[in-house]
Amino acid sequence: MAERETWETRLGFILAAVGSAVGLGNIWGFPFQAGQNGGAAFLVVYLAVVFLIGFPAILMEFVVGRRSRRNPIDAFRELGHGAWAIAGIVGTFTAFWVLSFYSVIGGWVLRYLGGSVTGAYFGDATAYFNAISTGPEAVALHAVFMLLVVGIVAFGVEDGIERSAKVMVPSIVVLLFGLGIWASTLSNAGAGYDYYLSPNVDVIVDNIASILPSAVGQAFFTLSLGMGAMIAYSSYLGRDDSLPRDGGIIVIFNTLVGLLAGFVVFPILFNLGIDPGRGGSGTAFKTLGGAFGQIPSGKLVGIVFFFVLLLAALSSAISLLEVVTSFAVENTSYSRPAVAVGVGTLVFLLGVPSALYSDYLTWFNLLAYDLFLPAAVLLLALFLGWVYPHGAVDELRQGTAVSATFSTVWLWFVRIVIPAGILLTLVLGVQELLVQAGVLESAILLS
Repeated sequence: MAERETWETRLGFILAAVGSAVGLGNIWGFPFQAGQNGGAAFLVVYLAVVFLIGFPAILMEFVVGRRSRRNPIDAFRELGHGAWAIAGIVGTFTAFWVLSFYSVIGGWVLRYLGGSVTGAYFGDATAYFNAISTGPEAVALHAVFMLLVVGIVAFGVEDGIERSAKVMVPSIVVLLFGLGIWASTLSNAGAGYDYYLSPNVDVIVDNIASILPSAVGQAFFTLSLGMGAMIAYSSYLGRDDSLPRDGGIIVIFNTLVGLLAGFVVFPILFNLGIDPGRGGSGTAFKTLGGAFGQIPSGKLVGIVFFFVLLLAALSSAISLLEVVTSFAVENTSYSRPAVAVGVGTLVFLLGVPSALYSDYLTWFNLLAYDLFLPAAVLLLALFLGWVYPHGAVDELRQGTAVSATFSTVWLWFVRIVIPAGILLTLVLGVQELLVQAGVLESAILLS
């Protein structure tokens, strides 16, 4: 077994974890999830989910990772409960699954970054997207994106992941903030803000069956929960770091970036009278691509936006590849570079159908959001809440001055609130999958 690596600095861990969370799910996915689910109505439910389920859940992954100092699968064996390795297996599989189609979207970002420089998509953004989103070119760009990810992970935790995070995450924030200031100057920006920030209670009540699973899936996806990423990253931590403090920083920072993305996207859409509820995996590329062709300095704005999107995509993809890589490195005699290349190749092959056919990508995404992510988090909550509660609380309090009250409340959230919320989400998510597959004509529960 290779000698285990650690983070060089606490800041490096925080930035890497933030980078894992601040990915395509925030900048590409969040504004359009909100647009498809009532704007501010989705935002209210999403924020509630993030702080009532997301924050306690990220602490769960931190506890398992640091307590065991092992990869997401071996962590449970190290804690003396090998049968519960199924939780780590589901999370690791989910990371592998998600990265396969995530990398395809990363390839789209690369193509649009080049298209921004030349203005290639300005004439007809929809036709441009339809031409490049599937087929041999999409497969090739999927491969290029995976090569970038593999190259970073191959350098290791300190020299690869941490150093890249220290460059990418601050760049994402600065550039996105600048775009937000620019978007505020657009005509009709106020209408975009109103749609985004003024919730309608009736919309929430009438659409809770679709909003809740979307909000939970989005929260898990943007916080990198249920994919083993935070277990893997926290396994490189020292025992004197405060898990609640670091978790709070990461959750707040991630949420603010997602909100900031909305302050960029909605003013642009409302400035051009584009319906924010238009769905589909290519929404951001079609609508924003078309918008950049119609606004002043659109070429420059497009370059900056898709560069930010590329950095975000890479920072998250790195963490997903690290989940599987860490397991293989710790259980084989192969070097990290060899393992990264091998795993990256397998991820690429799994992603080829999504690069060739859009329906595959849609279903891969739905299964991840509605089934795999909630299932992985549910298993972890059941393990920590009912099988390993004393060890979990002890680890949570290491390196911090949190009160007994905080740790007790957290434990009962893990035992009751998180499982209840996820079980409801799983039922609604499976219902949505059955509706999408045509098995059910419409939603039955909370319809």
